[in-house]
Amino acid sequence: QVQLEESGGGLVQPGGSARLSCAGSGFTLDSNALGWFRQAPGKEREGVACTSRVDGQTYYADSVKGRFTIILDDAKRTVDLQMDNLKPEDTAVYYCATDEGGLGATCPVPALWDYWGQGIQVTVSS
Repeated sequence: QVQLEESGGGLVQPGGSARLSCAGSGFTLDSNALGWFRQAPGKEREGVACTSRVDGQTYYADSVKGRFTIILDDAKRTVDLQMDNLKPEDTAVYYCATDEGGLGATCPVPALWDYWGQGIQVTVSS
């Protein structure tokens, strides 16, 4: 079955960088949509960055455009999230998710994604 596991979180200073990695099994990077989501305390889970090689679509939330990059790493068989110029408001639990097929317009809608990792904490603080 599909399994996902996030790694790479922790404490980062404002303006710093971090790279999250999601390793998965039960699917291929070429056949699924892959995404990163986050949820801060008291807020709804939101799509941060998603991509799919099936339809060639990539999505970034407005709040992270120009700062975050989603990367499909074939050598490591991971989907990574490179986060630069981190801000305190980026503090959240970050989740990796995947679903069959292309991305379409599903990234902003967490309920449409079927498979999830357990989440990893990212804290941006001085």
